[in-house]
Parts: sequence; C-alpha cells; structure tokens
Amino acid sequence: MSQFQINYLGCGSASPTLRHLPSCQVVDFRGNLFMVDCGECAQLSMRRQKLKYSRLGHIFISHLHGDHCLGLPGLVSTLALTGGRDGGSLTIHTFREGAEMFRRMFDFFCHMPPFEIIFDIIDPQTSSTIFENDAIAVRSFPLYHRLPCVGFAFEEKPKLRHLKGDTVKFFNVPISQYQAIKSGADFVTPDGQVIANDRLTTPADRSMSYAYCSDTLFNPKVAKSIEGIHTIYHEATYCDDQTEKARLRFHSTASQAARIAEMAGAEQLVLGHFSKSYHNEQRHLEEARAIFPNTVIANEGLVLPL
Repeated sequence: MSQFQINYLGCGSASPTLRHLPSCQVVDFRGNLFMVDCGECAQLSMRRQKLKYSRLGHIFISHLHGDHCLGLPGLVSTLALTGGRDGGSLTIHTFREGAEMFRRMFDFFCHMPPFEIIFDIIDPQTSSTIFENDAIAVRSFPLYHRLPCVGFAFEEKPKLRHLKGDTVKFFNVPISQYQAIKSGADFVTPDGQVIANDRLTTPADRSMSYAYCSDTLFNPKVAKSIEGIHTIYHEATYCDDQTEKARLRFHSTASQAARIAEMAGAEQLVLGHFSKSYHNEQRHLEEARAIFPNTVIANEGLVLPL
C-alpha cells in the first residue's frame, strides 16, 4: 500500500444527490489520517472505506459552508460513542468563527468527550504552515469564494538517501554516522580520507505533494500558491456551458481547474465538487483533458496513491 494516498469520501457540491455526497476527503500519510472538509455522513463513509477512527488526528475545514462542515458534529459524536479517540486528541483546523460555533455544538451534542478537542485557528488571508512533523507539512493558502475560504497543501519533506550496503561496509562506516550520511554528509576515514557521499549512497525517493483547492473562482493566484505540487484536487462545479453561473457563484469550471493545474506545473489533476445539474462527469473530464490531459474524476470510494 502507498504511504501517501487520498481517499475520496464525498465529491458533490452543496446539494447531495444519490450519486454524490458533500465534500470530504481523507489523506492517509504513513497510516496517519488527515480529514479535509467534513460533509455529512463522513463517519459512515470512513467505515465503508475501512478507515480507522483511531488513526484520525486532524481535520482541516476549508470554509464554513454547510456542505463542507456539517458532518463534523456527527463525526465527533460517533468518535465519542465508539471510543475511537480515547485518551488521544483531535485537532480541528478552522477559522475563529468556526471554532466558536463548533465548541457550542460539541458542548450541546457531545459534552465531555473521552478525548481532547483542540482548535487550531487559521488566518484565511495568508499562506502559512498550520501543521508540521518530521515527515510532512500542511499549509493553508487563500481561495476566492463568497466567504473566507482556504485550500490546503500537504507536502512531504525531503527523504533520506539510501545507503549502499557493500560500500558502507567496505569503508567500515560506523553505524553512528549512518544518519548523517543518509542526510548527505561525506564520510571521513580515521586516516583523513574523504569518501564522497555519492559513493556511499543512492538518491532519495521522490517526495510527494497534494493540494486541495476547495470552492473558488478561477484565479491565477491559486496556481502561484501551489506551484510545483504533484497532484492537485480542484473544484469543478460546472462545465463551460455554465461559466457565467460559476463566476456569479464564485466557483470554477472543469476547464478553469485544468488551467490552474497547467499554470502550477502539476503532474496530475483530480476534479470534484460537481453540481447536481449534471447526470455524469464525462463533459467535465473531456473539457479538462483538452487542456490538461492527466486529469481524473473523483468519486466516492476512489483511493488515489501518490
């Protein structure tokens, strides 16, 4: 199984349909789960995709429209009932208004859960790192919707180089220096001979990255914010036949999403957040691929390894 994969739980827009649920994704990074937006039925979708509640530690809310966050009270209630987070903590990354609103909801519906709920406040006007550990960093960046909205970029940190076992053994490299050498250091023998790092190691595996671009007008600033990202998820509520409606409602079309991916230099584009006015997403796919060929359509149950 990939150590960095995206699980798509909900790919629809504001009105749920029999085909699509509201927005929700889970980034699975080395067994740690990060939820991005939390539409209704999130906890049921996690069960269907066999995602363990106990591994969910962070939830990132892009904005405070209901189809992106109304599943949160139900999910937290389920976690409390099942004991899925007993003894741990759950961090919810949201705006100040969201933290105030969700605190009241949790106090009413889920009083004294058996885990700590931490609110991390996002500034929607700036791009900043909002989570970081030794292996991955998550940053938010502004989007352009009818109310404050942000996207999220999950960026794996540079990996260590691989040791050449036979060469390391030949030069009697002490185990205590393995970490430094994998990080790029040369090795100096006891008699002062410098053994270049590229003689001792092979290049590190590529670091991967994923950007989530929720509800937004087409804006080149979005592409600038995620320049160099490997895979981009971008909302594509409409096709070109409803470009004006997209503009008026501060949404994007499939072809506009493709232009963002092209401008950002991405390698893969995933489309989602589809309007209920379409019976399938074939036109979305065709219009996007005309600009950015490596485009796929999100659907509930899709698991995308990076």
